[in-house]
Amino acid sequence: MFVYFVRRLASLVPTLVFVSMLIFGLQQLLPGDPAQMLAGEDQRPEVIEHYRQKLHLDKPVVVQYGYWIGGVLQGDLGESTRAQLPVWDLIVQKLPVTVELALLSMLIALLISIPAGVISAVKRGSAWDHGATVFALSGLSMPNFWLGIMMILLFSVELGWLPASGYVSPFEDLGANLAAMIMPAIVLGTGISAVLMRHTRSSMLQVLAADYVRTARAKGLSERVVVVKHALRNALTPVITLGALELGTLLSGAVLTEQVFTIPGFGKLIIDAVFNRDYAVVQGVVLVTATAYILLNLMADMAYFLFNPRLRH
Repeated sequence: MFVYFVRRLASLVPTLVFVSMLIFGLQQLLPGDPAQMLAGEDQRPEVIEHYRQKLHLDKPVVVQYGYWIGGVLQGDLGESTRAQLPVWDLIVQKLPVTVELALLSMLIALLISIPAGVISAVKRGSAWDHGATVFALSGLSMPNFWLGIMMILLFSVELGWLPASGYVSPFEDLGANLAAMIMPAIVLGTGISAVLMRHTRSSMLQVLAADYVRTARAKGLSERVVVVKHALRNALTPVITLGALELGTLLSGAVLTEQVFTIPGFGKLIIDAVFNRDYAVVQGVVLVTATAYILLNLMADMAYFLFNPRLRH
């Protein structure tokens, strides 16, 4: 297992290099001159030239990439032209907010999807199965921004139970933090749970028809032991991959949901950076997001060994 882990970790290096080149290269295609934007209303040639030299815009693209990737390797993602702060500082400020929202959303999704998927597979063709299918289709069909607005109207405007928007750090007031995060977490978790539930059901149906499950039943084991100990553990293998990808999507910033609930996370950061043409922030956020995707896939591969012992050989 250790050798496999080292090999997988080594294979991430060329992937990250390619991703960094892709991010930087596509960034060069965006219209506008960052030097002119920094100069503001003062469009004097000497001011523009000063910013071009400061940002190495007077150098070839390959040299610019060298400066940027060299800074990245040293932990320097550049400086925000809008906030006049290091990009890494902005990411450190916003990342905990998005991580909390992503983890809460994934927790809600797992609590809903796995039990619903298992029951739907075990009771195939029953009312439980049809109800779970309706729920999955509803979760996939409802846009996040619409569900978020409906929840605000119900729980904030009509009932007054939860705040409509805003964010409070859990270190300041944990209760207020959970009250502010529960609605956006449910909005995101509902959509993800619908996808995970369908995959859990499909995987469980396939595993329940396997020979070793029939053998376990023939030995006289209870249905609960057969389903939980023998079937579910193997059925979770493809669900792990999908869950890791969905978690990566959440970490990239749930743009619409964060905008609806005014949550200062990655989504709001990337939107503001795009509108303000803050290229350094866009590059930094996309690079961190891509790295998170790759690492989550690695973690999913490692989790396979815990849920499926056959893969260890």
